[in-house]
Amino acid sequence: MAILVTGGAGFIGANFVRHWLASSDEVVVNLDKLTYAGNLESLAPLVADGRHRFVQGDICDAELVGSLLESYRPWAIVHFAAESHVDRSILGPGEFVRTNIEGTFTLLECARAYWSGLEADARSAFRFLHVSTDEVYGSLSADEPPFAESHRYEPNSPYSASKAASDHLARAWHQTYGLPVLTTNCSNNYGPFQFPEKLIPLVIVNALAGKPLPIYGDGCQVRDWLYVGDHCAAIRTVLTSGQIGETYNVGGWNEIANIDIVHTVCRLLDQVRPSPTGPYEQLIRFVADRPGHDRRYAIDARKIEQALGWRPAETFDSGIAKTVHWYLDHGAWVEHVQSGAYREWIARQYDAGSAP
Repeated sequence: MAILVTGGAGFIGANFVRHWLASSDEVVVNLDKLTYAGNLESLAPLVADGRHRFVQGDICDAELVGSLLESYRPWAIVHFAAESHVDRSILGPGEFVRTNIEGTFTLLECARAYWSGLEADARSAFRFLHVSTDEVYGSLSADEPPFAESHRYEPNSPYSASKAASDHLARAWHQTYGLPVLTTNCSNNYGPFQFPEKLIPLVIVNALAGKPLPIYGDGCQVRDWLYVGDHCAAIRTVLTSGQIGETYNVGGWNEIANIDIVHTVCRLLDQVRPSPTGPYEQLIRFVADRPGHDRRYAIDARKIEQALGWRPAETFDSGIAKTVHWYLDHGAWVEHVQSGAYREWIARQYDAGSAP
């Protein structure tokens, strides 16, 4: 038995691969292009594990994807691979269209060809799980109810538009061809192995280095925060128990403003790794807001709880404490992931827009 995971060297994908192999003897075929956000160090404990088969490659390569399906005969594809950073999508939308739309199309077509040729029992058991984001739903005002699965799509960035398109492709391949598709739309993930361009690891890494903590606009943008281990458990639940053709929103029930996230991380660092120069909050700097910045996301995760029995195990307090301690305990990982390209990106993205 095997599953094919795309993007399994990225933040959520690597956590999922480790989560799956911790409780399963199945082979995981891990296909990742190893772009800037893919990091094999996140999978270091699996180097000698025969159940983990890593393949460096592009999901747009139909010949490669088809050969992996024929060689390993997986009963499921779990599709994480995506360009996912909004700021990068604003500066260079082409890669987001290629990976998120063309890549998903390629996977769906390869999966359809493979699935169509399976024997009846294997065909019935096969699943294609498409992992997506709450950003496809657009932005909420302060008093609107959270996103439910029936909320209309209103993407506001090249990133969210590309993910919305991929969601529609996955739905269409189920409706038109009968491909057994499942879709999950998750809120903001945080936890171990997250690349430090995202808010929480960026604050941790910059604070420890005594660098400014950049906050877009007024910092009052609200997000729902989901611990990555809870997300992995939700994906496993949907994959094994979800109803074919359905979409499940996955959230942490933690609506928190960005500025409050930063203050929380600073206070935790003050407690466990105090700075000789004073509280870390003094490093906070407000920078020019990004174009089209969505004001609020919130996930209504009642469907997955009521239908499948999943609910997050971590509160935000417990999850953020685990996350801060993980980054403190894994300085070598952080150092290695901070390549020259990463430092240039952070400087270009934030320094020019810094407010006094």
